[in-house]
Amino acid sequence: MTANKFHLGWFLGAGFGVQSWNQPWSGTGATDWMMPDQYVDLAHSLERACFDFLIMEDSVQVSDTYKGSMEYYLATASAAPKHDPAVLAGILSYTTKHLGIVPTLTTTFYHPYTVARLMSTLDHIAEGRIGWNIVTGSNTRAAQNYGFDMPEHDLRYDIADEFVELACKLWDSWEDGAVHADTSAGGIYADHEKVNRIDFEGKFFKSRGPLNTIPSPQRRPVFLQAGGSDKGKEFAAKHADAIISNPHGTDKMRTYREDIRQGAAESGRDPDDVKVMYLISPIFGETTAEAQAKQKRRADAASRNIDGLLAGRSHLSGIDLSQFDLDEPLPADLESNGHRSSFAEFKGDGTQTLRERITGHSAIDTLQFVGTPDDIADMMDGVMQDVGGDGFLIAGAPMNRRYVAEVTDGLVPALKRRGLTRTSYEHSHFRDNLRAF
Repeated sequence: MTANKFHLGWFLGAGFGVQSWNQPWSGTGATDWMMPDQYVDLAHSLERACFDFLIMEDSVQVSDTYKGSMEYYLATASAAPKHDPAVLAGILSYTTKHLGIVPTLTTTFYHPYTVARLMSTLDHIAEGRIGWNIVTGSNTRAAQNYGFDMPEHDLRYDIADEFVELACKLWDSWEDGAVHADTSAGGIYADHEKVNRIDFEGKFFKSRGPLNTIPSPQRRPVFLQAGGSDKGKEFAAKHADAIISNPHGTDKMRTYREDIRQGAAESGRDPDDVKVMYLISPIFGETTAEAQAKQKRRADAASRNIDGLLAGRSHLSGIDLSQFDLDEPLPADLESNGHRSSFAEFKGDGTQTLRERITGHSAIDTLQFVGTPDDIADMMDGVMQDVGGDGFLIAGAPMNRRYVAEVTDGLVPALKRRGLTRTSYEHSHFRDNLRAF
């Protein structure tokens, strides 16, 4: 079977926050995570390897879900502290030339006008390489920081749908040709008849318009989204240019992509314009045996750190898992108002205990990739041909400069030798590169 090229993205799962800080190869991560240096290094490495984009997760709370306390999260720098990724996006945009830069902004805590103006500004700085990771938020403590309780899961997607509709109207409030920038005597900067109020009034938002920034190179950012629930998939198929997905196992990966493509077609879109990207965290070694030994060490360490596994899942789901018996399955009727589909998959079918699920089920990876760079390149090729899909999102944990080099200077050359990933950027703008194949 002939190999088909696929896209690569990097998922910075800790956002503009503490990365590797107390592990071998952490460097000075404990004390300088808040400075842009390691992220600039990361972006330059990804650009050299011809990645499509770097996406930065975000959250706006100090969690206290696990055991009703902030203690574990702060003691281990888990999901806090964290800075605003939009600020870092401006720095990374200005210091790169080809890489797509994607901050996360939530539709539950922002107003559409704020996001539309911010994204337009960043896309100018990036000269057409900005994306927006559209999230609805999931944590009650985050909502309470803004003075309200988190809306119900499906309602959040209704809000997000109207949010995107309004943002798009604001981006279109300046018509093509509105800007003249005519410096001759009597010349004008912009034609007022081509800059329009929108007078939007929806169920959740109002805005007079127009936007007070000129159209950016892409006019609107590239939309990324991580819809896993039925409502989330519907939203993603309708709006997203690329989708962050982590259905576990090849059958579920294939089904997920088929559902998205069908939903895109039903929304009047070309399914090929919606790129489904699978999350993976490869483990590398100079030999296959070395990589397998590394995987075993990590698995053994994780199984001894039940608190860490439970705290992480508690944070994502909004459910304090410390209240349940480790040696019993989770209650069948237990549902999350946070990451709903992810939690449902984690909970399983009730045949395994919480201990078995928490130690054996990744919160990120669709599949495990373990081996030499050549081993993993072959695995990625095989999976892509088997399940379909448009690429992979690398989610290295912990993220440090050594791991970045293993991917960009080990794995990517192996992929390029097989003709699986790009060797240069075809276009100037993010969206065009994403649609190049």
